Amino acid sequence: MTIKTGDTLPEGTLTEFIEIETQGCSLGPNAFKVSELTKGKKIAVFAVPGAFTPTCSAQHVPSYLEHHDALKAKGIDEIWCVAVNDAFVMGAWGRDQKVDGRIRMMADGSGLWTRALGLELDLVERGLGVRSQRYSMVVDNGVVTQLNLENGGGYAVSDAATMLKQL
Repeated sequence: MTIKTGDTLPEGTLTEFIEIETQGCSLGPNAFKVSELTKGKKIAVFAVPGAFTPTCSAQHVPSYLEHHDALKAKGIDEIWCVAVNDAFVMGAWGRDQKVDGRIRMMADGSGLWTRALGLELDLVERGLGVRSQRYSMVVDNGVVTQLNLENGGGYAVSDAATMLKQL
């Protein structure tokens, strides 16, 4: 079953590579429960098939960086980029993209949360394994209030400008 608008997010754990140690977060990969991270927050989530891939690096992440302040002004508390990659790769990609804490680079290393959402993408025949479909969603206190699922490998509705118009 695929997640849809009005659904509560499934439970899951995402990891994030923490660059600077703080109270409760050690340097390196830290695991976070999705339900705890979304409690009481409005989050813009966008997912990509893979870190460092052409469309994701040239368009998807840059669109959320470009519209970061406007999304925050519309009530978004956090912006997450989710990919079926490990936290080390997501951390390196975040440094490469110069996200500087404006986007949380969230790793779904084994794709378990992506599978629970029903949004996995089988790219085994292309040598890429099982990844995530490209999508964006607004999550308000754990409930999906907007879902923009791309058709095939497209990039037409999951960009930040589209989300901004919907808020």
